[in-house]
Amino acid sequence: MSFQDLLLQQIINGVSLGAMYALLALGFTMVYGIIELINFAHFNVFMVGSFVAMWLFEAMGFVGQTHVLYGFPLIGVLLAALVGTMLVSGVLGVAIERIALRPLRGVMGTAPMITTIGVSYILYNVVLLSVGADSKNYADPLPPVSWAIGTAVLRMRELLLWGVSLALMLGLHYFVRYTKMGKAMQATAQDQEAARMMGVDVDKVVVIAFFLGSALAGAAGMIFGLYYNYTSFIIGYSSGLRAFTAAVLGGIGNIPGAMLGGLLIGLIESLGGQFIAVRWTDVIIFSILVLVLVFRPVGLFGRPAPTKS
Repeated sequence: MSFQDLLLQQIINGVSLGAMYALLALGFTMVYGIIELINFAHFNVFMVGSFVAMWLFEAMGFVGQTHVLYGFPLIGVLLAALVGTMLVSGVLGVAIERIALRPLRGVMGTAPMITTIGVSYILYNVVLLSVGADSKNYADPLPPVSWAIGTAVLRMRELLLWGVSLALMLGLHYFVRYTKMGKAMQATAQDQEAARMMGVDVDKVVVIAFFLGSALAGAAGMIFGLYYNYTSFIIGYSSGLRAFTAAVLGGIGNIPGAMLGGLLIGLIESLGGQFIAVRWTDVIIFSILVLVLVFRPVGLFGRPAPTKS
């Protein structure tokens, strides 16, 4: 394979990884933008979402490489699994907010963030004790269709994952920019007290932010499973830390920044693994995180928050 084809293949792989990281980073960004909280439970909402999607596929007849469609068209199966996974993950995110975080809403300091770490460990251990420590083979419902571009290969799997990710990101952008609830979210992100005085139901806005962020994490979990054809209780930390780096790189709290940050981290992982060494990709990614936090804490597209009087 020539250098150009190898580069193109890794760009294809990197965009696929980046689409998943972008969806996961959006969850961090939405919650932080509304209540300035880094939700570390988001890591394992993503992990739970991957298992929910696997169970939904199995319920519809997909097990490993074999499947029985029970009369459903493939596109219907994929949409049903996606919608079901996003709903379950979104409800899980709302439950985390209502049970663990809402009682701490007025508490200053790091207590809410530490609580999200505790919730993350609870989810981690519940799944570990429920399904075991071994990796689970994922359903593979996508047809093995591919196209050769030189000696690089573009599979239908990548095109579908790109399409789903792009549709979800554009849908979120439209929701936040042009709907009444989206404008209420923008107002709350600017100033909660002013938004409350203008009649915005801040509690409802926070719930919607957790639901949407967790639903996107669930979609990212399903994409992970379809892309790698496995899932495990451990995937939340490895992918979640990369997504967190993407959110910080783009400017945590900035939705377009999270999208671009995810794509950049995906490309860095793919290209670094190919042209430097796989063992160095984590070093590169987390060095970027440290450098951004030290030299540009607001990220590439974030702006310093104005001082409130």
